[in-house]
This record gives sequence, structure tokens and C-alpha cells, in this order.
Amino acid sequence: MTSVLFVSGSPAPTSKSARLAEHVRARLDAAGFSTAHVRVRDLPAEPLLAGDASEPAIADAVAALDKADGVVFVTPTYKASYSGLIKTFLDLLPQRALTDKAVLPLAVGGSLAHVLMLDYALRPVLHSLGVRHSVQGCFLIESALDATSEEFVVGDLQRDMLDRAIGNFTRALTDPAATQAA
Repeated sequence: MTSVLFVSGSPAPTSKSARLAEHVRARLDAAGFSTAHVRVRDLPAEPLLAGDASEPAIADAVAALDKADGVVFVTPTYKASYSGLIKTFLDLLPQRALTDKAVLPLAVGGSLAHVLMLDYALRPVLHSLGVRHSVQGCFLIESALDATSEEFVVGDLQRDMLDRAIGNFTRALTDPAATQAA
């Protein structure tokens, strides 16, 4: 069974980005993928900040990433960039940790002014880790998300963008030969 690891980087115990990760995870579960979720905020802070990948919880998270066929990175947007928790997690990964993996970057932000953060901040770091195929990410505006609604993503444009990103990601997972990076 194809496995997907979600890595979310919100420092808040409840957040729209963490809810987005669970929303997409439920969709992939329903489509027959095996999923798991690493919430970086739940990893032990001292070893995480020290880059100690030998700490058991961190070693388990890195091992889960190593075993996954695909990885979905979900981050809030802070100061026109991805969260420091995502950066800290990425920094402790081995240099080629994303080799042979499909990756979907997702972000939540308050303004369209930061929509290029995925392409100019996060995607270069992911590619430096050897990603096989990075699907066009999806930046969702906070106002288009309703954590209390069963539908969660409100607004046709935002819903269509997310649907397209998830579709492209599932195709990258199920047909790797058709999506090899150039």
C-alpha cells in the first residue's frame, strides 16, 4: 500500500494548518492510501532544536519519513515564510532524505501577498533534499477555511486549487514514471 506522511509545522495545539493536514489526510485515507501524521510541535523541543536525530521520538519521525512514498508538508505562513518548526525538522534530515519521494507542500496564510512563499522559500529547500517530484503546492487563505464546517474549505476557487493539488499528488504517487523530475 502506498504510504504518505504528513508533517505539520504549526506551533499552536489547534490551527487551521493542522486542520488542513487532517482534512487532506482523511481524503487520502478514503482513497486507499496509508497515512501518518508527524506534528513537529509534539517532538521533544531540546533535541529537536539541537538537531539530535538519535532521540527516539525524532528518530521515529525521521524513520516514518524514510519509509513513506510521499510527504505532505503543511505549514502556516509567518513573516512571508514557512514555520520555524518545519525548518527545524528539515534541518535534521539527512541530505537526500526526500529522494524518490513525491512531495506536496501546503500553506495557510492571511494574505495573498505571501502566496509565492511556497515557490521561493519552501520548494528550494525540499529540492535540496532530493525530492523526486514536488507537486505544485497550494496556498490557502485563512478566511477560506472554516474549522467548524464539515466541508472545511469554503469558496470555490480555494476548493478547486486544493482538489487539483491533491489530484496531482495522488497521480505522482501512483504513477512515478510519468512524473520523474527533469
